[in-house]
Amino acid sequence: MRGGQWQALRLHRGLIDAGHESLLLAREGSPLLNAAHAAGLPGEFLRPLTFASRSCTFDLVHAHDARSHTLAAVLARAPLVVSRRVAFPVRDSAASRWKYRRPGLFLVVSRHIGEQLRKAGVEECRIEVVYDGVSVPLTPANGDAILIPRTHDPQKGMALAKEAAALAGIEAETTDDLDRDLPRARALLYLTRSEGLGSGILLAMAHGVTVIASNVGGIPELIRDGEDGILVPNEVSAIAAAFHRIDPAIGRAARTTVIEHFTEQRMIEATIAAYRKLIKR
Repeated sequence: MRGGQWQALRLHRGLIDAGHESLLLAREGSPLLNAAHAAGLPGEFLRPLTFASRSCTFDLVHAHDARSHTLAAVLARAPLVVSRRVAFPVRDSAASRWKYRRPGLFLVVSRHIGEQLRKAGVEECRIEVVYDGVSVPLTPANGDAILIPRTHDPQKGMALAKEAAALAGIEAETTDDLDRDLPRARALLYLTRSEGLGSGILLAMAHGVTVIASNVGGIPELIRDGEDGILVPNEVSAIAAAFHRIDPAIGRAARTTVIEHFTEQRMIEATIAAYRKLIKR
């Protein structure tokens, strides 16, 4: 499960809790569908041959990744909403231009991504910024671990993070389970060459952990450098120097930022408001 899948699951649960009918469609055996079933939430296998007829029975269809965007653009028989989370530019091809004309609304996780859609010719009225949201733990983190997300994605800077930690003489550990490890952390090193927003950053901030993050993409929309996080260029010496700026006060301010602007409930409410705007239009 990556950040976008967790957001889709949280939204699915939030819609149902708010009294709406919501049905999750996903690949058979996918982590997202398995997680929905484990949580007792309605979910079915995504079957292209029956998708069109099923979509007629709902007020709208919400596609959460590129593959489902393509499928829904062809088959959906209800107004289409597409979440866009990635920071790379939209392809300039006839097929791509057709595909991006189909949705009635794009929900982007940052202003940065919204600007890319505008450059690709998507009208302002079809773009709505809805930031990711996370739950806030009852108690903040209380530990000394410095964490680096473990990933095989070449766009993510795990190797760069390890190099900077070694240069600074800091012992850092990689993790593939932030929920498990953040309660014992004091800092998260989140480096990337491209980022739409960074839901892992939000999760760490919610725990009151100081985040050192690349100053790219939508990340500066989450972090004010020196106030509720630390922004760095993707340079080893600058990252190594940032370890000396880790401060519990920054972590406390980060937790407040999430409570005030980036909770799961705020994400759900903003999404429902966007849905209503599209249906009314």
